[in-house]
Amino acid sequence: MSQDSIHIRGAKQNNLKNIDLDLPLNALTVVTGVSGSGKSTLAFDILYAEGQRRYVESFSAYARQFLERMDKPDVETIEGIPPTIAIDQSRAVKTSRSTVGTMTELHDHLKLLFSKIAVLYCRGCSRVVEKDTPQTVFKKLSPEGAPLVLTFPFAVPPLSWEEVKAGLLQAGFHRLLQGQNILNLEEVQEPPKGERDLEVVVDRFTYQAEARKRITDSLEQAFHFGKGKLHLYFPGENWRCEPFSDRLHCPHCDISYYDPVPNLFSFNSPLGACETCRGFGRVIDIDMDLVIPDPSKSLSEGAIKPWVTKPRRFQRLMEFCERKRIPEKKPFMELSEKQKKLILEGDGEYKGVRGWFRRLERKSYRMHVRVFLSRYRTYLLCPQCQGTRLKPAALDFRIEGKNVAEINAMSVGEAHDFFEELKPPAPMDKVASLILDEIRRRLGYLAGVGLEYLTLDRQSRTLSGGELERVDLTTAIGSSLVNTLYVLDEPSIGLHPRDSHRLVEILHRLRSNKNTVVVVEHDPEIIKESDFIIDLGPKAGEEGGRVVFAGPYEDLLKNRDSLTAAYLTQRKAIPFPSSHRRPIARRTIKVFGAKANNLKSIDV
Repeated sequence: MSQDSIHIRGAKQNNLKNIDLDLPLNALTVVTGVSGSGKSTLAFDILYAEGQRRYVESFSAYARQFLERMDKPDVETIEGIPPTIAIDQSRAVKTSRSTVGTMTELHDHLKLLFSKIAVLYCRGCSRVVEKDTPQTVFKKLSPEGAPLVLTFPFAVPPLSWEEVKAGLLQAGFHRLLQGQNILNLEEVQEPPKGERDLEVVVDRFTYQAEARKRITDSLEQAFHFGKGKLHLYFPGENWRCEPFSDRLHCPHCDISYYDPVPNLFSFNSPLGACETCRGFGRVIDIDMDLVIPDPSKSLSEGAIKPWVTKPRRFQRLMEFCERKRIPEKKPFMELSEKQKKLILEGDGEYKGVRGWFRRLERKSYRMHVRVFLSRYRTYLLCPQCQGTRLKPAALDFRIEGKNVAEINAMSVGEAHDFFEELKPPAPMDKVASLILDEIRRRLGYLAGVGLEYLTLDRQSRTLSGGELERVDLTTAIGSSLVNTLYVLDEPSIGLHPRDSHRLVEILHRLRSNKNTVVVVEHDPEIIKESDFIIDLGPKAGEEGGRVVFAGPYEDLLKNRDSLTAAYLTQRKAIPFPSSHRRPIARRTIKVFGAKANNLKSIDV
């Protein structure tokens, strides 16, 4: 047998009628036919099952016990089949941690990029925060000939002043700076009062470019004894002070920051995940819209729904309103914000609606309490991270003015344009080029399959079957695997016909990496652009399971037995209905103000 084909002999799985097939390797093969003709059986129950089974069999007995094992298909022989990957629509994504960014590994590349080239901005003063060195501090000095006083902050230890003074003198420091006065340390008999740290003078000099060696040596000494901090005073500018630090620390606001390690920018890592929502972006809390479903009702009319059946709690509410002069017969929506807050939050003695629910939550070990609470709970945006899923420390780092959450909130098309125009700073160019190229490539693949409208933080479980399959397809291309059999199940579902050619380009790119691609498909353009076509039929169920045609597209059009060819050549057609049903009055479903996902408050 030829070594450039997958040879199937005697396939009898499900409704297949003992068929023999030769599928070319390193080619795009389309399996088509009417529904129920055996397409999925051939593609998934035979090709994928056998390829996966053989791959798993290549592992040791110990490793196989941890892997899913598939049944051997009902076929006499299969030869030449490579390792197989299936991309179908049946794989349900259940975890809310999975997003478009994590599925395509863009999330991993983004956190690497931010750890390498992101710029840290102080959350207090918005200045750029960076690690200073003697060399970088020297470059920031100006103007030429300006007198400077170099000091470092020194926290006085719990020792006698004589011991502290002796230690500083022994280290070679003989002066202190107090206010605008330089004091001789030997003459200071007691520590300056009202000052937390001493300003120990390291050097006094006039800035000259040729004195670089002496100045950098003094700066290095100040960093060493100041534990990473030093102060530069400019006597000629009313003793202006410029603080510096050799760590990620803003000396102006005295705020320290984390080092930009990759996991700081990941909501799937404890290092970067928001501590309130644990990286989910949402929390379960009491929804006041469920507690007060009709704000046009007054408190006396039962505006607070859970208290309608609790006369004792209702009576306490009425007494509280009387004490605080809150009108109980006025619609809740017309109460002032202060009055609403008192009812919901209480005043300390009276716990309010939220306090009552918090007391109930302490009894949630009881089944009936859990059931009651579930009626008024919902998922709400995390109040700490506002849905970004990350700690504030991660959002202080920016690339071109955007933090990682803002980039994740971009659509694929916007992110693609952003990274195409991004030019990292020269020192980081070589470091970032590999990561940037991979990000641009994967975003290009997503745009190439018509998914430029998806945002990178879109949860995977909200994607349709066709969208999910196309996202998986771009991940497969990004992995750069070779000599692999890919089996796809109708990837064009949900794709507008104008974008079919973009999907074909992606499939051809997958094939050009020396892979074999088998697609179950009905789209005419994908069928036309394939290398090999298998048409199963002639009908469904027991009347299907036979190979009606196997060969190139040009020969399919000439085949008189193929139902697919009859419709492609328009020998047969589905006529448009001559009349349309009119909607029946009061028998329609009306939707008003739909805003889910990207819907813009539409009425249907």
